[in-house]
Amino acid sequence: MNTNRAAEILSDIQSNISKVIVGREQTVALLLTAICCGGHVLLEDVPGTGKTKLSKALARSIDGEFRRIQFTPDLLPSDVTGLNYYNQKEGEFVFRAGPVFTNILLADEINRATPRTQSSLLECMEERQVTVDGVTRRLPPPFLVLATQNPIETAGTFPLPEAQLDRFIMILSMGLPTREEEIAILDRFLTVDPLDDLKPVCTREELLELQELRKTVYVHPQLLGYMTDLAQATRENGSAILGVSPRGTLALLNATRAYAMLKGRSYAVPEDVKQLAAPVFSHRITLEHGSFDRVGGAKLVQEILDRVPVPTEIWRQ
Repeated sequence: MNTNRAAEILSDIQSNISKVIVGREQTVALLLTAICCGGHVLLEDVPGTGKTKLSKALARSIDGEFRRIQFTPDLLPSDVTGLNYYNQKEGEFVFRAGPVFTNILLADEINRATPRTQSSLLECMEERQVTVDGVTRRLPPPFLVLATQNPIETAGTFPLPEAQLDRFIMILSMGLPTREEEIAILDRFLTVDPLDDLKPVCTREELLELQELRKTVYVHPQLLGYMTDLAQATRENGSAILGVSPRGTLALLNATRAYAMLKGRSYAVPEDVKQLAAPVFSHRITLEHGSFDRVGGAKLVQEILDRVPVPTEIWRQ
């Protein structure tokens, strides 16, 4: 597979999703960027903006298995990962796999579960495996967690700790539609749900090939220095208690390569970095008030982008 074929496949997936989701082209593009990195995405938005529809449309487009978990305060870690139970008929303990054994996992309202249950996803997200009673089982590739949280209704919720937020390669928002987009939504769903007839346009094997091809995208040394300067600037900023970790810088590198591939290029350019810096960095910055603030983090990242000099080079290898 070459870069042109990769861009064609990703364009087909984006067009397929657009049969269900009206507008939001850039959000879908960033979501595809994340899945080409093998990364996870946190969708922060009010209810009813199409987060579940987007997740299901993505799963169907890549012919992947989709499962959804509604996170609640009484949800247990075993409800996520699975558990061993005693089978009286066979006279032995048998493992019952949890919903995490899938390709696309929607962790709906993840901040409503207790920290203990939230932490059950840490191993799954970082190492693509589950350990129950000392036995480790691999998750089926590709594996993507799409988690959602409501930024408005926070009573009775458990904010995600920095270690959990850092597992997400990006934080995205669907946003509310314009008047024209909302009319188009009503018209599209007037007689039938287009999700019911959505067919796959990409196989899971092709998606795994895309993830491998992403590693071949060329990144100029000056561009690596630019990413590092941006990360360093978040750590030295007086408005932030905690800046971006090296994992965040690596996430920006991986996302930049995938985004360049999405655009049909075999090399990255500064515009790729500038497009991705806010979605990748904003949730990794702890501001002065000591809590997660996506909007405040994104504003700080934009100020840094305006201040840090952009290198000018011939970016092709």
